[in-house]
Amino acid sequence: MKNLECKVDALDLKILGIISKDARVPFRNVAELCGVSRAAIHLRVQHLIDMGIISGSSYEIDVRRLGYKTCTYIGIRLERGSMYKEVVEQLREIPEVVECCYTTGPYSILAKMYSIDNEHLMQLLNEKVQAISGIVSTETMIVLANSIKRNMPM
Repeated sequence: MKNLECKVDALDLKILGIISKDARVPFRNVAELCGVSRAAIHLRVQHLIDMGIISGSSYEIDVRRLGYKTCTYIGIRLERGSMYKEVVEQLREIPEVVECCYTTGPYSILAKMYSIDNEHLMQLLNEKVQAISGIVSTETMIVLANSIKRNMPM
């Protein structure tokens, strides 16, 4: 087991490995795969939730099937790094922005955004993102293919 902050054992890791691949798998199946009772799985999962190792449960929505064909990463340079929180609050108001990270390197912020097409992308960049006070410049990278998308293996 690698340097984990919370105490987990081999059974916890096995449970995490199973449910991270399919959060809808019935606990009965998890119990069978782990060789323990359903009650034990319920207790373990609740403990993992209480420790903050598991948070939320949601469905993954393929927004491309809903018409959002362009996925973009935007490198954002700020006037001052200390403006991060205020800028993020304004980015949060743009529904197409789905992820936002404070980073080191050439950008203060790396944001992930979806748009319907390039025209919509240009509108979002010009009228919303670049209009935010504190943003000095942006660099846009359009995703051509997403080759790996997964949870950390357990």
